[in-house]
Amino acid sequence: MGLRSVKPLFITAFSLFCILFSNISSAQGHGDNHDPIDANPKETPAHPDAGHEDEDHKEKGFDASKVIFGHILDAHEYHITSWKAADGHEKHLSLRLPIILYSPQRGVDVFMSSNFHHGHEAYKNYRLNEKNKIVPVKADGVTIDTDTKVYDLSITRNVFQMMIAMIVLVWLFLSIAKAYKKGQGVTSAPKGKQNLLEPVVTFVRDEVAKPNLGHKYEKYLPYLLTVFFFILVPNLFGLIPGTANVTGNITFTFVMGIISFVVILASSNSHFWGHIFNPPGVPGFVKPILVLVEFLSVFIKPFALIIRLFANMVAGHIIIICLISLIFIFGNLSAGAGWGATPISLAFTIFIYFIEVLVAFLQAFIFTNLTAVFIGQAFEGGDHHGEEVHV
Repeated sequence: MGLRSVKPLFITAFSLFCILFSNISSAQGHGDNHDPIDANPKETPAHPDAGHEDEDHKEKGFDASKVIFGHILDAHEYHITSWKAADGHEKHLSLRLPIILYSPQRGVDVFMSSNFHHGHEAYKNYRLNEKNKIVPVKADGVTIDTDTKVYDLSITRNVFQMMIAMIVLVWLFLSIAKAYKKGQGVTSAPKGKQNLLEPVVTFVRDEVAKPNLGHKYEKYLPYLLTVFFFILVPNLFGLIPGTANVTGNITFTFVMGIISFVVILASSNSHFWGHIFNPPGVPGFVKPILVLVEFLSVFIKPFALIIRLFANMVAGHIIIICLISLIFIFGNLSAGAGWGATPISLAFTIFIYFIEVLVAFLQAFIFTNLTAVFIGQAFEGGDHHGEEVHV
């Protein structure tokens, strides 16, 4: 029982480990190698008309696409707000995160993202490019060093938020387990956090695990609960203004899908593979086509898990930001249009926001339920087939 109780913690730690190291990326790309980075993007252009062009660009004001992609993409900081100071310089309020870089040529470098000054300056011969990726540069701080390869192991905001989610989950379940050991919720009615989570755990057990996995549900229940809560908590955290949309990152959903794929394959039996490579009751001339379709379906299933979660979480956040952006877009036309659009935009935003709270639970349930369905299909036809679960 002791080992079984810590299984969710090991699975959560393993998921975080995979996601953390999936952030490793090479900065040596063919498309960016020969494009020098503007060392001083705020430098006044020499052409007499360039100043007017810059003023026209500033008059455009709010850039909705920048705000949208700045929210849904990963970054090396939590950007809270920006404003123009009395001296005319733009100021930023941000929570900076640590940069951890490894280069075979340069070794390991650790520093804070504030040293990049929002991409305007280089530090230790590294800088941020226009895609917010860290690239090695030469001594001039401008030209990309094509002979240097760098691996980014930084604690980005997605990784940082997943660490917070893991800490919250570990603390929550350990505190609840401690209460159960004392008899609370066993010899007496559950209280506090137990009342909050016990119905959810019971729901996953009775509505997801048992119907799809039969008498083997206890074997997979720790994994299914870990998947459910490890998706649900980042979903809810992502609805807090200023936080990262972790589950809207394809890397996160990819790793979650791959882990489920490994569990599905590990649960398969000879009956499962026999139906794929030799479908019963099918004419011989149809079998080659059906075998190909069935074999591809083995890989399509985890791909569907990955894309479904990613697309739904990204879409919801984009809709909310677009609705808020309408206020500033109309405000650029005129102050009256901006104020007129505000109540309508806020009303729709609040409506979509509450729907997103529902979607946060719904997507965690769908991912977990489909995982249980696919696992059940993997060993269906063995001793599980035809059995009923007695509650």
